[in-house]
Amino acid sequence: MVAYVVEQLDEVVIDGDSPIAGMDLMSPYVWQEKGAYRMLLRGVPNRLGPDQPTGVIAAAHSRDGLHFTIEPQLAIVPDADPSASDAGGCEDPTVLVDPKDGYTVFYTGVDGAHGQGSLMVASGKTLDRLVKREVAIKARKGYGNIKEATLVQTSTGGWRLFYEFAHANASRVGLARESAPGGPWHLLPVPFTIREKSWDNWHLSTGPIVQLPGFDPVMFYNGATADARWRIGWISFDADYTRVTGRGVEPVLIPAPPVERAADDIAFAASTVIEDDLIALYFSIEDCMLRRALIRAYR
Repeated sequence: MVAYVVEQLDEVVIDGDSPIAGMDLMSPYVWQEKGAYRMLLRGVPNRLGPDQPTGVIAAAHSRDGLHFTIEPQLAIVPDADPSASDAGGCEDPTVLVDPKDGYTVFYTGVDGAHGQGSLMVASGKTLDRLVKREVAIKARKGYGNIKEATLVQTSTGGWRLFYEFAHANASRVGLARESAPGGPWHLLPVPFTIREKSWDNWHLSTGPIVQLPGFDPVMFYNGATADARWRIGWISFDADYTRVTGRGVEPVLIPAPPVERAADDIAFAASTVIEDDLIALYFSIEDCMLRRALIRAYR
């Protein structure tokens, strides 16, 4: 039986002099590049008002993976056109890096009325010159927000896109396929669902997928009860993402009780980096602070 055990928890520190200073911080997507760490993250105005964007996306860099400096120019901001799919906010970045072609960023665009989220794509040679390309997936009739992209390649080279969607007052995980990450994406049956008598009995959302030698690909997914107490668990798949091969009974990460009782009781996974034989999982707590967990896999 496989187990994923947290061995260390660390605070992820962001410098104070930046375009998102004073904002709540979420969705830390971290990767390694040229001997350093890069990150895209979402900044949200504290005490979000109806006329404020639900998020902007900033880029950052670090030498140690814990202390990040925000770059002076925001990477993705809401469109000035009020009819645009991301006029109301930009959230949840996921990055594909190609040494030749640069960066492809999947992110959630929120419309100007803050009523609909769609999965969008931007790309460019550098993170300060990203060009918005397209809406990758938009909700079909009867369904709500599409967000939180996770992209992986199968053993045969095809691509799978996991995403969160809303339906019947709950969040669920969807799946799409394509031969290349540019799409168009073809929807597949849902890859897994809630467990009625468990900590993930109401909401589900995607998380990062990582594969260690000798282990199946594992997603650190997000699950919650009806009162939105989000926790982080794990679920594994075969190499082509056609079936589930394992799922943890209990959460991998449960946040400490909020300092203020009214604060959000949330831990939400965003990305992973391999550190020697450990998985470094980057996540947010209380929808405002960033953390890193070092996780060891046991068999």
